[in-house]
Amino acid sequence: MKKTGSIVGLIIVAVVAFFIFLSSSYTVYTNEAALIINLGKIKKIESNPGWHIHVPFVESAHVIYTGNILYDIPASDVITSDKKSMIADNYVIWAIEDSKKYYQTLGATRARAEERIEAAVYNATKNIISSMTQDEIIAARGTTLTDLITKKANTDITQYGITVKLAEIKALDLPEDNKAAVYERMISERNNIAAGYLARGLAEAQKIKNETDKNVSVVTAEAEAEAAKIEAEGESEYMRILSAAYNDLDKADFYNFIRGLDALKALIGGDKTIVLDEKSELAKILYGLK
Repeated sequence: MKKTGSIVGLIIVAVVAFFIFLSSSYTVYTNEAALIINLGKIKKIESNPGWHIHVPFVESAHVIYTGNILYDIPASDVITSDKKSMIADNYVIWAIEDSKKYYQTLGATRARAEERIEAAVYNATKNIISSMTQDEIIAARGTTLTDLITKKANTDITQYGITVKLAEIKALDLPEDNKAAVYERMISERNNIAAGYLARGLAEAQKIKNETDKNVSVVTAEAEAEAAKIEAEGESEYMRILSAAYNDLDKADFYNFIRGLDALKALIGGDKTIVLDEKSELAKILYGLK
């Protein structure tokens, strides 16, 4: 019986020791930090990965994740400075920067942290969009708008030991009830811009055409004048050469004879016989009569 009791006692001691061991050890993984709590106060913060121990029963270990956390914020309505309603749908990447402050202000509760983040990002989004017109917001979408919202959100959230690394609008849309009106206005504005470009293009094209027609007219007139001058000079030269060719009596008689033959040929027009009076001018030319 004594032996059996000793064995049972050893088992009980071993079980108690095992539970004490479990309650005094903890493991820290990468991107984690363990807060050692002693009587409700933080005694130390262990961030080195591995197995660690603390004083059992008196101290407790509270392990929190310190890596990047993705949080999808519900979509909300926002109003632009020109009184246009829009729907902003954000997502956030946040992380714990100060584990001690995080525990002291939020009790290291993730749900409470995301409540504060949601409020901070919503307020930042609302304030920034309300200071810009709808056209300015559309132009700033992307890095510019993301940087503005992220910076503004962090001014309200750093007191909790957390930081918003990225607060980005994944969707910025119009309410269903005024989408059609806004789209029609945008289409009308783009059509007006296109019409302006077209009108300016047509005016410029007409200006170029008028200038070209003017240049063509000037060049044509100059060419015609030059051609007339050259033609007149050619005729003058022709008459000079012709006059020189028939300047003596023999050449003039030969020329008159040839012309008489041409005239006679045109008159007869074929194999015919013609009778000329010896006093006719044509007979005088043919026979060289004076």
